[in-house]
Amino acid sequence: MTFSDVLDKVDRLAAAFYQLGLQKGDRIGIWAPSGTQFYISTLAAARAGMISVGINPAYQIPEVEYALNKVGVKALIAAESYRIQNYYEMIKQIVPELEASPVGNIMSAKVPSLSAVIMKSNTKGNKLKGTISYNELFQTASEKDITFVESIQNTITPDSGVNLQFTSGTTGQPKAALLSHFNFINNAISLGLADGFNLTERHRVCIQVPFFHVFGVVVGILGSVSHGCTLVVPGPGYNPSASVQAIVNEKCNVIYGTPTMYVDLVNEVNKTGTKLPSINLAVTGGAPCAPQLYADIQGVLGVEQVKTIYGLTETTCVCFHSVCEESQENVLNTVGRLGVHWEAKVVDRDGSMVPYGMPGELCVRGYGTMLGYWEDDQKTKETIGMDKWLKTGDQFVLREDGYGKIVGRIKEVVIRGGENIYPREIEDVLITHPDVLEAHCVGVPDDRMGEELCAFVRMSNDMAKLNQVKVKEFCKGKIAHFKVPKYVEMIDHFPKTTSGKIQKFKLLERFMQNKKTA
Repeated sequence: MTFSDVLDKVDRLAAAFYQLGLQKGDRIGIWAPSGTQFYISTLAAARAGMISVGINPAYQIPEVEYALNKVGVKALIAAESYRIQNYYEMIKQIVPELEASPVGNIMSAKVPSLSAVIMKSNTKGNKLKGTISYNELFQTASEKDITFVESIQNTITPDSGVNLQFTSGTTGQPKAALLSHFNFINNAISLGLADGFNLTERHRVCIQVPFFHVFGVVVGILGSVSHGCTLVVPGPGYNPSASVQAIVNEKCNVIYGTPTMYVDLVNEVNKTGTKLPSINLAVTGGAPCAPQLYADIQGVLGVEQVKTIYGLTETTCVCFHSVCEESQENVLNTVGRLGVHWEAKVVDRDGSMVPYGMPGELCVRGYGTMLGYWEDDQKTKETIGMDKWLKTGDQFVLREDGYGKIVGRIKEVVIRGGENIYPREIEDVLITHPDVLEAHCVGVPDDRMGEELCAFVRMSNDMAKLNQVKVKEFCKGKIAHFKVPKYVEMIDHFPKTTSGKIQKFKLLERFMQNKKTA
């Protein structure tokens, strides 16, 4: 699609939303994999002054029902199915009244706010009972309707909500962070400039992260629009083989992904011997980049420059990032430099600032700070103070030059015999081992010390083995003796949330179960 095609489709869909009786500020859920449906629907909701709500394609019935009710979704745009999930059948279980309801006038007992389900059928011309055809909506808008959409643009304020993101917390029900047009536009533009994007050079971006996530929607969708980049979506879901083919076929010179995705790309290229085009930039976020992986991204994938980013859903994705021509040392040992027009401070438990180089909780303030959690004033006040400083919950070390490093999550601190141990510090050491791809540490109960550390490691090949003796030897001279994990367990796959965050409570459960059966 060209940018002209996108604008035409976006305005037609935005006009159709108004024809359905939706109004500015209404929430539009989008339950679909990455692709044109998600892309166009997100931009159309913004253009109409409505609020898009990205729903994870992997969500199950209770999770979808919770999401719809949490933010009062008025219209739900969905694919008919994806992978093994039939969304139409799942929606009918949430809304049993769907088939018998007048189209666009659903009266749902379980989801009272929902009035319309807009569905893209897998089969052309197939009518799914009770739903509005997504494809047919583009034909309903007249030129007058489209002109109306154009005319309301100056009534949509920068500080009005544009998107709701469900936080992917590892425990408890997700909160919904409300982000504004101001948040979105500034973050997309700033990061693109930091990456060296400009309108005179052609950038073709292979995006592997999902659109429902803040990385995908802000950095991917809006970042490409803001800087005139071609956005290449390898497929509806992440697949390393599809990514490699997309990079080759579309001559991508920029890649977005998580460290795990780059591990898979390296393995795929090594396995197939595929020759990739010249790649200027690989942006990675979500976890630290191991030294071996950094070397492989440059050596195997042939990437000229590797960059890292850090941020939260609540900061509209990015607040720290690598700069142009970043050094290898900074990419490996920091999450980048504080972004322009952002403020950061690190505080102790009393809220007092600590000196540079000392760990504490990172607080940030800037253009990306969310408006708040949807209809949850208490949680909003706990996170954002009266002075607008946002508490990240990350244990962090800030350098005087603006670069920073995550030490760990505050709630994950392990207290061993009175000594505080930050799992992230040990994880960062373990991933420098040549045979380790991923490492995550948790505190486990101990009768004498209160807590001990257990390291779970994913190895780079099936033959490699690690035990506590080898770990102790490897860590010698790198970390204090009391920080060396007492237990080491090898694992093939880490339990993760639907957004890719490690569920450390499940690692603890696994340890306790193994201890019982030992």
